[in-house]
Amino acid sequence: MSDDAFSPEPPPRFLQGLLQSVPIALGYFPIAFSFGVAATRAGLTAPEAVMLSLVIYAGASQFLALALVTSGAPVLVSAFTLIAMNLRHVLYGPALMKQAGSGASRRLAWGWAWGLTDEVFGQALGALARGQRFSERWMFGLGLGAYAAWVGGTAVGALAGGGALEAWPALNAGLGFMLTALFLALLLSILSRAALPAIAVAAVATVIGTLAVSGTVGILAGMICGALAGVVRR
Repeated sequence: MSDDAFSPEPPPRFLQGLLQSVPIALGYFPIAFSFGVAATRAGLTAPEAVMLSLVIYAGASQFLALALVTSGAPVLVSAFTLIAMNLRHVLYGPALMKQAGSGASRRLAWGWAWGLTDEVFGQALGALARGQRFSERWMFGLGLGAYAAWVGGTAVGALAGGGALEAWPALNAGLGFMLTALFLALLLSILSRAALPAIAVAAVATVIGTLAVSGTVGILAGMICGALAGVVRR
């Protein structure tokens, strides 16, 4: 008999992860809609716009990918730019498994780790910090709900066409901040006083790197300096 039979609380299932992905999905859909509109406005067909979301699935970075592709940038330059912007995702899996504990299953990590966006990571880390058990089925549900919302929103936006948001310029501008706002809301739920020094160091490094070089450098600088600050503090 497995150890789970004696556990006071069963591991969360796929459906529970799917339900917990609803706040993320509500934030993803309108932004993906905006991306679908922008993609068709830039000259891509609806299937091409949906394919970008299906394959790249990089959130706000897809708007940069769209700009690079439509401007005629070399494929290698576009690829390395997106990799640099999303390099932080390499740390999400190890950080999540550390919070889950040494006994957590990693057998299907190659599958659910693909869906570790900023918001999925924040939601999962927050749930574990509040005492929820880890399970790979739960991670698949959490990631799939967010992925479906992003791809679905892209499809609806692409079908609506490039002029769908021209009548609402304020709404179009506001959608660009929704991903950031959603991620900050998820992180605030697990914010602790012990984490404040590392967060402050990361914020300062991000601002300096962004102002001195670029947003990509700022993100990488904040990620590295924040991690180092956390290690030194411990």
